[in-house]
Amino acid sequence: MSAEQGGGLVRPAVTEQDAATIARECYGLDATASELGSNQDRNFVLTEAGGARSVLRVDNPVFGDEARDAQHAALDAYRRVGVSVPAVLPGLDGELTQRWRGFAVRRSEFAAGEPMVDAGYFAPVVLAEFGALAAASVTALSALRHPGLDRAHMWDMRVAYAETVALESSITDTELRARVRTAADEAQAVVAELGPALPVQPIHGDLTDDNVTGTRGTDSRLHPGTVLDLGDLALGWRVAELAVCASSMLHHEPDRPLRVLDTIAAFHDRAPLTDEEARAVWPLVVLRACLLVASGWRQLEIDGDNDYARERIAGEQAIFDAATLIPLREVVEHVRARLGFDAPRFEVVTDAAPLAALLPELSGPVAVLDPGVESAELESGLWLDPDAEAALAAAAFASGASAAVLPYGVFRLTRTEIDTADAAATWPVETEVHVAAGAELALAAPLGGELSVHEGGAWIVLDGGWVLGIRGVRIDGLAPREVRAGERIGALAASDDARTIVIGARREDAPEPPADASAGAALVAPDRVAAWSRLTADPAPLLGLASLVQHDESAAELRRRERLFASAQERYYEHPPQIERGWRHHLVDTTGRAYIDMVNNVAGLGHGHPRVAEAANRQLRTLGTNSRFLFRELAEYSERLLALMPQGSELDTVLLVNSGSEAVDLALRLAQAATGRRSIVALREAYHGWTMASDAVTTSAYDNPDAVGTRPEWVHVADVPNVFRGTYRGDGTTERYLADLAADIEMLAAEGRDVAGFLCESILGNAGGVLLPDGYLAGAYELVRAAGGLCIADEVQVGFGRTGRHFWGFERSGALPDIVTIAKPMGNGFPIGGVITSAAIADALAAQGQFFSSAGGSTLSCRVGIAVLDAMVEDDLQRNALEIGERLASALSDLGDRHPLVGPVHGEGLYLGVELVRDRETMEPAAAEAAAICERLRELGVIVLTTSERSNVLKIKPPLCLTAASADHVVRMLDRVLREGW
Repeated sequence: MSAEQGGGLVRPAVTEQDAATIARECYGLDATASELGSNQDRNFVLTEAGGARSVLRVDNPVFGDEARDAQHAALDAYRRVGVSVPAVLPGLDGELTQRWRGFAVRRSEFAAGEPMVDAGYFAPVVLAEFGALAAASVTALSALRHPGLDRAHMWDMRVAYAETVALESSITDTELRARVRTAADEAQAVVAELGPALPVQPIHGDLTDDNVTGTRGTDSRLHPGTVLDLGDLALGWRVAELAVCASSMLHHEPDRPLRVLDTIAAFHDRAPLTDEEARAVWPLVVLRACLLVASGWRQLEIDGDNDYARERIAGEQAIFDAATLIPLREVVEHVRARLGFDAPRFEVVTDAAPLAALLPELSGPVAVLDPGVESAELESGLWLDPDAEAALAAAAFASGASAAVLPYGVFRLTRTEIDTADAAATWPVETEVHVAAGAELALAAPLGGELSVHEGGAWIVLDGGWVLGIRGVRIDGLAPREVRAGERIGALAASDDARTIVIGARREDAPEPPADASAGAALVAPDRVAAWSRLTADPAPLLGLASLVQHDESAAELRRRERLFASAQERYYEHPPQIERGWRHHLVDTTGRAYIDMVNNVAGLGHGHPRVAEAANRQLRTLGTNSRFLFRELAEYSERLLALMPQGSELDTVLLVNSGSEAVDLALRLAQAATGRRSIVALREAYHGWTMASDAVTTSAYDNPDAVGTRPEWVHVADVPNVFRGTYRGDGTTERYLADLAADIEMLAAEGRDVAGFLCESILGNAGGVLLPDGYLAGAYELVRAAGGLCIADEVQVGFGRTGRHFWGFERSGALPDIVTIAKPMGNGFPIGGVITSAAIADALAAQGQFFSSAGGSTLSCRVGIAVLDAMVEDDLQRNALEIGERLASALSDLGDRHPLVGPVHGEGLYLGVELVRDRETMEPAAAEAAAICERLRELGVIVLTTSERSNVLKIKPPLCLTAASADHVVRMLDRVLREGW
């Protein structure tokens, strides 16, 4: 028999052999039994000869029949509102509860699905679904009345603190025991005050990831499905259902506990919390975590053979660590902010001159510095300089300012960190005042209140529960005292160097600022701003300055975009960051969060390149005209492009346009004009552009599901030589693909539709960077030319040194086209495209009229184009593409040794594709997984997106300046996602 032993329960002494006997004697089943884990009961899976499964539960004797009957009533209540629960199956006598040797036994349906507890990372949608499930639980049970619900047990959160105190001596790790007790004391202080106002009703009491089975969704993620184990069903605080559920989410990413706000918000959306409940949620999460740790140690103390309890110890420790990682007062405010509850406000405005309320003797202008994400003073990567803020202040002093202010609440680009999984602390919760070198200045109390001195400064306790802190100054006297607004309280010491004062207003109940504030203002990471913007206040109005406070406005910007844009306009990510800055291969959002950019091949040099910016700025100030005028840059740029063609090339003419789509469009016109034919052969699964003509030869089902079936009559779609997914796979397929192409060309001729041109990407970009089989491109060109057609190489994505070994993609195939289309990297973000061909082909266009491009051949585009070519040489980008590309491809391929989802790695240089497959033999595309992985990588600071008709290839085509450090970080993050989940 089991017995209650000081807060723990010994499980019933029932073996797997006993369980098989129970199945036979009570249910008439011939079944084998295998044990499932439990802290206090015994659970077994019964498997019959035909494979049918059910679950046998042997209850701990401390639970009576009334509790079991209440659980059966609760199952009915769940089913009425659509919550999936397993049915209890009757025994041979028709009763739901059976008796065997003094034990109460029940058998239930087997709940199909996967265990959620071991699923690793939970995506935001899954966290929200658990919150919705908890809300559905309290809604379903709210009207349930049963005498078996009114029972005492240790997991009732109303007694969680008392149970923790009773069990804490079982924690033999003295440091952990102290942490648990301290956390429990702090949480209980909040709960004790709120408890009388918290609604009580029937609750599941243990609605956790361990008691919910999961089912795979179309997004490949595991979503909560069937609710199990009502052993803790009883009356309790309604909000405890949410707290218990939310606490079980924490170990899925314990270093980011604030993600669980998604669970809390989803509950609130469906079962609105009172303000008291909102204040109680996180203290109850902490108490639950404390009790889990204490009870886990106690369970092993009294039931050392309980492998289930032993295995859960690490997870329970992770829950506790996560629940206490951020100060309790802060998380309470995060919850209230997320749910829309108001917070106290600090409102003081002065008409005094800037800083006069603090430094009345200060003379001269006061400069307000801009360290923000869009600051014009931080161009060309200056924000990465550790002394960037000091440089901003020094520049202000050099311009005559007597003081320079780094304002409260402005996300600082100067604190952005690159190549990190976590966002840096960028949002200051205090104001920094930098004062120029000079004589001593008197320090005044900006507001009246009770002054107390601390090392390096003072606190002034104000009316209304606020405190004003001042650091970096000398305070007169040591004794606490009342001071009036404007009264002298100390001085800013004289110095030959600039001096810094830090001033901040915070609520009396706020925790200490979370950062080391010894040298300047304390800062918090973007995900912590919601609470700290309520726990602190902007001192600017008090100091006679304008408030410049910033918040993450990406959600509002997204709503604005959706109001204005057509549904066909593509957008990346479920929750997109608002990107307003880039530098080299880094993107920075409006909160100062940096991302490694692995997709913007348009910015071949990298974002914000100073040479390009200077060239454009200079040209915009001098002349803006088009190619019909005579100016030297047009010829110079054209000559520079032609000089990049392979030696011996007859390509000697350049036509400049605005985009890759226009370039392809013009190339098609040239081929048709030069040959006097119309038929164009394009490969299946290719993307070439959005103009009428370039879209006509775009055959990718990714861009148009019915692409092949809707091509105009002058476009013939030939088979794509994809050796991984094409008609013929593997090595030695070149001749078979060429034979099929030859047959296509002969068929067109027989139909009187002789080929005018053959259009092909030099690397199959839309397929994910798949390389053409050896000899295919040269062989295809030979076939087309023999038939009187022209060969067009689409180099819009793969040209300009991206492949590393060659400047042009067609060079790796040893082929030379008749027409080359180029665009994306030509202007490093400025819209330039072009066609390179021979004079004979280009001149054929004259029969159809004159050609010009207002922007493509303008003074500005030419000047920018020249600057790009110069920068490519100076920055040695082609070599970098080769070296970093090889490093990256090798590391990505190595991931395949550890993760079955990783299939072939395509491409060359910095044009790569990682194909994700569910089965390496069948090559079943892992499209849903790929999309979800991209979402998770964004959370970890990496911008990677999908491509191919199957959307299962991670496309990797970053700016060519990608560093080894960033490449290595990308691989580490992908490895992490593949290990932890998405």
